[in-house]
Amino acid sequence: MRVLAVTQIFPNAAEPLSAPFNRQQLAELGRICEVEVIAALPWFPGARLAARWSAAGRRVGVPRREVVDGLAVTHPRSLYVPRVGPSLSAGLYTASVAREVLRRRGRVDVLLGTWAYPDGCAAVVLARLLGVPAVVKLHGSDINTIGRMAGPRAQLRALLPRAARVVAVSRALAGEAMALGVAADRVRVVLNGVDAARFFPADRAAARAELGLAPDRRVLLYVGHLKESKGVLDLARAFGALAAVRSDVELVVVGEGDARAGMTGPGLRLVGARPHEEVPRWMAAADIVVLPSWHEGTPNVVIEALACGRRVIATDVGGVPDLITSPLLGELVPARQPDALAAALARAIDEPYDPRAVAAAAAHGSWADSAARLRAVLEEAIGRRSAS
Repeated sequence: MRVLAVTQIFPNAAEPLSAPFNRQQLAELGRICEVEVIAALPWFPGARLAARWSAAGRRVGVPRREVVDGLAVTHPRSLYVPRVGPSLSAGLYTASVAREVLRRRGRVDVLLGTWAYPDGCAAVVLARLLGVPAVVKLHGSDINTIGRMAGPRAQLRALLPRAARVVAVSRALAGEAMALGVAADRVRVVLNGVDAARFFPADRAAARAELGLAPDRRVLLYVGHLKESKGVLDLARAFGALAAVRSDVELVVVGEGDARAGMTGPGLRLVGARPHEEVPRWMAAADIVVLPSWHEGTPNVVIEALACGRRVIATDVGGVPDLITSPLLGELVPARQPDALAAALARAIDEPYDPRAVAAAAAHGSWADSAARLRAVLEEAIGRRSAS
């Protein structure tokens, strides 16, 4: 089976830490079938001059072709219009990647869009021109945030139901796909995986010594983008309330983003973005991992934290309730409620637990398992088209 993946969220020379979930799943898929990736980069005239404030500007120097985890990756430039971009993205994106996609006519069995908008919409249109089925994978904010905007939502309603299959990473996202008009018999849930060779229960004291963290403090950990919709400002408020009455707590924040300036206060440590292979050490050092997002698909940070045997305090959104299914694994709180989050953190911080019991109770499939399930869905899509 020859798979052509179209995506705008994939690692590149300028952003090697981007979208590790896409890289890991597609790399594993590439071990069991032929996979090529077209990872478009947004561009606009003068982008290079805007590198200080624009992600598009910082990507100007990315080479047109790369090899990432054994995958051949092509980076066409996708015209993007700042400020009015979301409503125009699907059309501009489709036109920008069409040449690269169509030149592979006759060498592709299925086109996989790994982000709903604009990638998924483009995949549906371009697959029809190629004469192959389209499969669209939904991750979370592509539906829960972008998909709420009027322009993108109208285009998703028009195009997503035409995909041969729609893959969601959670039951909640599967429901959102059906709300957009996708027939239930075309929707499949394929959970992301976890790298058990990296994420497993490890000694907390050793990890703290390696990272320079005090051995006698209670450590909370956040890993992810620093943006408002991830709830990080809610977390800063919640932690501030906790730190006001507890001098022995520390919040370690791994990540970067626009909300960094709002992440201040006693006991709060910002360590910036870290390589994915370093994240297990930070998780091993933590007592509790926190995810205060407003929206989610099935967040890998929760899967990875549980695999490390660390309890998780998270918001009750998206596919998170499918992961935190018992008090042993953690606690769920309403989104956008810092007081409720602070109370949950106060309850959890002194509660003893066995990390190995947490990891065993949360046992999750590998990336190889996830890729095998995705391959089965792709084969379904090909078989459906052949039958038609």
